Amino acid sequence: MAAWDAPASTVGDWTLQNDSRRRGHPTRRDVLRMVALAGGAGIAWRAGLFGRAASGPVTRARILMGTGVHLTVLGKDRDAAEAAADATLDRMAAAEGLLSRYLPASELSRLNATGRLENASDDLLAVLRTADRFSRLGEGAFDVTIQPVLDLYRRGPGHVAPPPEAIERTLERVDYRAIRIEGRTVTLARPGMGLTLDGVGKGHVIDRGVATLKERGFDDVFVEAGGDLFAAGRKARGDTWRIGIRSPRPGATLQARFDASNLAVATSGDYQQPFSPDFARHHILDPRTGVSAPELASSTVSAPNAASADALATLTMVLGPRRGRELIEALPGCEAYFVSKSLDVTRTSGFEVV
Repeated sequence: MAAWDAPASTVGDWTLQNDSRRRGHPTRRDVLRMVALAGGAGIAWRAGLFGRAASGPVTRARILMGTGVHLTVLGKDRDAAEAAADATLDRMAAAEGLLSRYLPASELSRLNATGRLENASDDLLAVLRTADRFSRLGEGAFDVTIQPVLDLYRRGPGHVAPPPEAIERTLERVDYRAIRIEGRTVTLARPGMGLTLDGVGKGHVIDRGVATLKERGFDDVFVEAGGDLFAAGRKARGDTWRIGIRSPRPGATLQARFDASNLAVATSGDYQQPFSPDFARHHILDPRTGVSAPELASSTVSAPNAASADALATLTMVLGPRRGRELIEALPGCEAYFVSKSLDVTRTSGFEVV
């Protein structure tokens, strides 16, 4: 699917289907798919299929954060657009290098290893403050200190759930309020704590990419990473960007389409990293109980920025459709589309499908 009609993560070509991709090891098929997609887009524009054969959009694709990242940049000066696209990917890669827990030298990895980090970067501090905001908003239903419990699940044999007593003991190390920030020093106040930024970091990286493009004067852009995205301005013919939401269950049925402009979209789903074949156990854990969120199969959220959309998609997966809708309805500029385990749909009042 071409980037200008790119989907939220329930529909994207870059949907993460298993933990090996989440750990930053894209398959050869991923890379070939990216090359084919970028090449196909170029052929289509040169043939004039989308109305701007002479000065069509600049597209770029790269593997970052263990998934495919896609940029589409529209502008009158192609050389400037190409330079901006390259600079954007470099900026996103630099942010990944600070925030990824899969890179041993990253700031996050060093913080997890020692429990203390001095001279933290603007990127890490911004992500931690965003995470704290949504942790407080959700009264602990979103918590980046959930990593020790995730490790407990992944260490277990096959699809067997950890014993309740093991979960309870591990939850003693989970508490977002134990992240202490003083100036540029970050401290984890309890022994054995560990952070994962998977529920907010990708959105932050996308926002950094969009900011880089706007700083260079490009307002009509599309930045997508693993299905989470930001659509700014308009497509070549003045149309809004159209986003698709696909079913979270096998069969890949397209459930809905909606238009987006100057809007971020993110999806969380039980299918992305399942711990059991029936999706009952998966990586989106309720930090208050250590158990997988039981009600929703997927949550798609739109928001003014990608970090917020990313965090809210995870948070509402935990809250479920009723409480999740109440929360989103109270947040300016945010909408949501929820799909339950039985594939029933709940959406906020302002979520308009086309």
